[in-house]
Amino acid sequence: MSFLQPTASSLQTVSSNQSPIFIGCGFAAKYPMGGGNFSVPLQYLLGLKRLGRRGIWLEVLPESGDPVLDASRVRIFQRRMRHYGIEYCLLLEPKILQQKKPEEHDLSQMKSYGMTIPELRETAPNGTLLNLSYSIKPPLVTLFEKKLLCSLDPSEVLYWMNQLEMGQSYHDEFWSVGLCMDQIDQRLPASPVPWKSFFPLVDTEFLKAQPKPMFKTRPRFTTIGQWYWDGLIELDGKNIDFSKKAAFEPYIDLPRRMPEAIFELAMNLNPDDPERQRLRKWGWHVVSPHRLMPTPERYYQYLAGSFAEFTAVKLEAQMQSGWLSDRAAAYLSLGRPVITEPTGAEQFLPHESGMLFVHTLEEALEASRRVLLDWSHLAQQARQTAVAYFDAAKTLKKML
Repeated sequence: MSFLQPTASSLQTVSSNQSPIFIGCGFAAKYPMGGGNFSVPLQYLLGLKRLGRRGIWLEVLPESGDPVLDASRVRIFQRRMRHYGIEYCLLLEPKILQQKKPEEHDLSQMKSYGMTIPELRETAPNGTLLNLSYSIKPPLVTLFEKKLLCSLDPSEVLYWMNQLEMGQSYHDEFWSVGLCMDQIDQRLPASPVPWKSFFPLVDTEFLKAQPKPMFKTRPRFTTIGQWYWDGLIELDGKNIDFSKKAAFEPYIDLPRRMPEAIFELAMNLNPDDPERQRLRKWGWHVVSPHRLMPTPERYYQYLAGSFAEFTAVKLEAQMQSGWLSDRAAAYLSLGRPVITEPTGAEQFLPHESGMLFVHTLEEALEASRRVLLDWSHLAQQARQTAVAYFDAAKTLKKML
């Protein structure tokens, strides 16, 4: 299977009569080995193409201090833009500017790739910015005619908005993948902005349902992520560990309780991290996402090669923000069921969605066995849910 480029039939002709849409990002170019990371803004750009809108990937890449590394990151980014036929403006931010003014993006001191800085200055005032995770900061953000802040981490953004500038002063609309922002845990401070909600995006014409995967031994349940969490949220005077490591503890015995399946974690763990050995003793397969899915295509192949996703949620499950992951959206679009913990989002999905929500180890065992017994039916539900609720073109049309 190949996901290198969208098929011509899935793309519409871009209209020159409509204002351009910029997708603001600050987390893809600096992380070239993260195929899943790169996939997040990619879905917005592919959705805009299907709508016939001019989409431009706008990314700020901070200099690392290593010119060779920076040049490599720029080349990889440009190569991927060519693969997907995406218009882009990549801005290289000098290290001295990061040190002097870390909360500002000053165009006058940046170097551009793709769209030139004069072209950006000319185009932005007529364009709309979808600013993912507050990636584009002032004064650069003020160039755009309309500015939408798109929060991909509902609880964290809400927590820090009450202590820091997180874009609340510079945007016209505020959108969150937290579907329950009006019902979120009251231990978090009240929101200083009004939120609109949206489902995570996936281009369902690009990521189509794939055949049932074949396995030499046992079906494989997978997930991908960061095992540790470097955030800091204080609730009721306590700093709580909201890492994947903490989230998975209630389910640590799942592989041993269900030997008829493989449970695999693609987590960023160093080769000598003792967590690798600990997890393997409990029966988990531990693999490196950098090795297995350094590109978007390899990421999609990994998802498609899975029987289903099994994952645990920590922060958003506790806060009941209604969060759903872009990764889950991609699994569903490929026709892969998802077993996860409830965050409040389940109330917005159909009863038979291809997503199975669990609270305990026993419920996780029951859900996993159900996937093994009724995979085809659940896979069909997953695909239908992706098309109905997560499709990028439908959601962008609503937002714009």
